[in-house]
Amino acid sequence: MSLTHPLANLASSPPVRPTRPLRVIAWPIDPRNPYTTSLYAQMDPLVRVERFSAGKMMHRYDVWHVHWPESLLNIRNPALAEFKVQSFLAMVDLVRLRGGKIVWTMHNLSAHDALHPALEANFWPRFIPRVDGVIALSQTGLALARQRFPRLREVPGEIIPHGHYRDQYPRCDVDARKAFGIPADARVMLFFGAVRPYKNVDGLARAFRSVKAAHAMLFIAGHPQSAALAENIARDAAPDGRVRLDLRFIASDHVTRYFAAADLVVLPYRQILNSGAALLALSFNRPVLVPDLGSMVDLKRDFGADWVNTFHSGLDGVELDRAFDWAARPRSSTCPFPEKYRWRSIRSETVRFYERVCAGNRHEC
Repeated sequence: MSLTHPLANLASSPPVRPTRPLRVIAWPIDPRNPYTTSLYAQMDPLVRVERFSAGKMMHRYDVWHVHWPESLLNIRNPALAEFKVQSFLAMVDLVRLRGGKIVWTMHNLSAHDALHPALEANFWPRFIPRVDGVIALSQTGLALARQRFPRLREVPGEIIPHGHYRDQYPRCDVDARKAFGIPADARVMLFFGAVRPYKNVDGLARAFRSVKAAHAMLFIAGHPQSAALAENIARDAAPDGRVRLDLRFIASDHVTRYFAAADLVVLPYRQILNSGAALLALSFNRPVLVPDLGSMVDLKRDFGADWVNTFHSGLDGVELDRAFDWAARPRSSTCPFPEKYRWRSIRSETVRFYERVCAGNRHEC
């Protein structure tokens, strides 16, 4: 599905397929991130994707596919962050000087941690004019990107959703609740994922103290960004014996156990545009409570109110009690995934977008 500005149309008909494979370099392809490995696995034979390294940038590529450039702004050392940003922009210029195109999959519109406001304020006006095509994970995401960065209205844009995680993790082969020592009659609310300040996990622990549902339990699983954040969460959880903490990195072969033990997943984020954690929950057939921010409205529309519930502004015990009641309603045992969230469709749409962006200099691509 696409939402394109009139100026972004490069041709009235689909671009002619290249006569040789497109050379694509992608950053990052991280074996620890199933999104990137799934996206680039089994790509079209007419696309050759390589994993980014600085040394490879001396070669010519048709497309540099960039994800999370704002991650450079999350480097805590200011001098190192500045160096990484300048190096990144220099490599972008080198790719474009040789006729390559910069395709940005827009996961976020800002750096979550806001560590270097001045550097970030300087980064976006320099990066955005260098983008030749933008992929958004939702219609809302693309609209917000074009609103914040009007320059993106002048380049091709495509909506290609985040894919599911059903094939990326081993199946749960144990009684998950028994393995965790959770009573069979417990009503378990799960937060799962990397713990960072913007995700408001400490706020969730505080709000849970007011939950009145019988046999309620909150399970928080994930590695905190800092020791200070871990201490805050532990302090906020301490007054309520119904809160279980597992504040460590969760190995991939144990991920499914946490979801198998849960009745619903809660993502209490203060800010959010897209959420791989929400797709992870749905992949494991668990209903999810998310804020009505960013593309969560699109997610609710695509998966339905049986699987995605939203809350407005602050999260409190009343909202969490309502979420428990909502999660207990009858629903199918398997969350149905629309075709556009399946990796085969996502890869095909991504390849077509590469070809569309390259159509502007087809004699080189």
